[in-house]
Amino acid sequence: MIELLSYDFMQRALAAGGLIGVMLALIGVFAIHRGLSFMGAGIAHASFGGVAMGLWLGINPVLAAIVFCLGVGWSIGALSLTTRTREDTVIGIFFASTMALGILLLGLMGGYTPDLFGYMFGSILAVTPFDLWIITACAAVVAAALLVFGKELIFTIFDPEGAAVAGLPTRALYFLLVTLVTLSVVMSIKVVGIVLVSALLVTPAAAASQLCRSFGPILVAAAVIGLVSTLSGLALSFWWDTASGATIVLVVTLIFGASAGWRALRSGA
Repeated sequence: MIELLSYDFMQRALAAGGLIGVMLALIGVFAIHRGLSFMGAGIAHASFGGVAMGLWLGINPVLAAIVFCLGVGWSIGALSLTTRTREDTVIGIFFASTMALGILLLGLMGGYTPDLFGYMFGSILAVTPFDLWIITACAAVVAAALLVFGKELIFTIFDPEGAAVAGLPTRALYFLLVTLVTLSVVMSIKVVGIVLVSALLVTPAAAASQLCRSFGPILVAAAVIGLVSTLSGLALSFWWDTASGATIVLVVTLIFGASAGWRALRSGA
């Protein structure tokens, strides 16, 4: 571990990975209980269009993807609430159309764009100080929002009708959760990539749900699992010379398998 910390790029990678792992795990607990797991995958793939737009316009791809995906996330929420179209159907439509937009923009640019490969499959070792600053700011925003509105979000997740009767702005809280999911997912594509980021949103929360029963302990367990899986996956990828994003996802998947096995043994005992 001392060897890892001797490199500046590894220090940034470990810091970014730790922040991303905890942030995605925490928001993932709210997302899976609200039924927004597929939303995470849809936003992740929509970010392909945002990154391509940033490269096409010559601006920071991550900032372009944040703005683009916030528009996509809010559009999905608005259409699913105001039309007869199911939420998963709307996500599927945007999933395909935003990917198509990204491919179209890449075709207009012409030539090979090496930056895009890093966003597709993750490039945590290439995290810059500016990237780390943005990730830290985003993690702080997500943490503050969950701290301030966490109880209200939990209320609307488990008893939406009761929350509405109690006078809570259920639609606003829904869009807040969509916004937090969007920010968390887009800020994570540099670490694990567009293809794999939804796994870090869902898997730690799913593993924690196997180990704990109440919401508070699930949040704590998910954060620990997200942190351990990203740091250990990054370390293993460094030592084994493997793809960092894929290694992180496989580590957290093994943790989920172990937690599911433990739950099965406990239930059968």
